[in-house]
Amino acid sequence: MAMFRLQSSKVLAVDMTGDAVKAKNGSMVAYDGQMAFKKLTGGGEGIRGMVTRRLTGEQMTLMEVKGHGTCFFADRASEINLVTLNGEKLYVESSNLLATDGGLRTGTTFTGLRGASQGNGLFTTTVEGHGQAAIMSDGPAVLLRVSPQYPLTVDPGAYVAHQGNLRQSFQSGVTFRTFMGEGGGEAFQIRFEGDGVVHVQPSERNTIAGDV
Repeated sequence: MAMFRLQSSKVLAVDMTGDAVKAKNGSMVAYDGQMAFKKLTGGGEGIRGMVTRRLTGEQMTLMEVKGHGTCFFADRASEINLVTLNGEKLYVESSNLLATDGGLRTGTTFTGLRGASQGNGLFTTTVEGHGQAAIMSDGPAVLLRVSPQYPLTVDPGAYVAHQGNLRQSFQSGVTFRTFMGEGGGEAFQIRFEGDGVVHVQPSERNTIAGDV
């Protein structure tokens, strides 16, 4: 299995001994050793992944890197966070996914009317299995705990990923910024209930559904 480690907070190093990793196309900045590269189409496996990407107008291209040596990945100086999966599922905004262990399954899931967060829309990328994934954030990501007693409400522009036994719903009407007199249009928030964690970023991406 490939070994993921942070060379710095903004550079992911993956040590490989004949195994493979899947990564965002164009994110490799250097490598040593012997590597082979293959372009993958779509953000998910199979026809459903390709169809959902087309429905959301998303152009998500992955590449597979396989070989012996070390590959280094980075994307626009984003902060990188490692997530270890032991059979559970990670839901991640596709633009925030940098790389996954080649043995992890990637796909898409319908998340409900989201107001089309940039590059995603109605679908979220899922990563499942045993291995490591690297997710990116604009600024250092924060892990927020959700418990049955304490549901969490998140601005969609700050949402990066979530995992655990969480129910996701959408509240329209007002966001933190429209409440403060900034922005306008149809706005919404994402509400998480249950037991799990949510990754949020301190700098918000642009979204399509109003100034949310």
